[in-house]
Amino acid sequence: MLDQTILRLFPPLRSAWSRQGQQARVRISGENAKAVLWGVLNPYTGHRLVQVLDKASGHRTPASKQLAAQLGIQLLWLPTQAPELNPMDQLWRDFKREVSANHQYLDIAAHVDAGVSWVLQLSPTEVLRKAGALAPGFWLRKK
Repeated sequence: MLDQTILRLFPPLRSAWSRQGQQARVRISGENAKAVLWGVLNPYTGHRLVQVLDKASGHRTPASKQLAAQLGIQLLWLPTQAPELNPMDQLWRDFKREVSANHQYLDIAAHVDAGVSWVLQLSPTEVLRKAGALAPGFWLRKK
């Protein structure tokens, strides 16, 4: 499963602990930057690959399809805007909660490095669990 997530220097704000009646503080620089992190996940083995691209890529370009065929990669097209069907989307959700939320990195490269490290340090079993692929009702589960 191939998917991308957008990383921004400005952190996504999530719930956080603070004293009653006081707002939680998240230090930010006021600057912003953007990078796109691409991930590929094998929903059966948990193997993954992470790549950073700085230009929007066409999922459906003829060159991409040809390369996938040469590498023996089967492409499965999911409906657009259906993150519940894409296990990589579930992995990105955990990534943003655990790595990105409420924390601004010194620069976008540090954020990207933290993201790639987080994804690649997970064991295949952890990847499958976080992606939802171990759930009994997972739609791609081999019967």
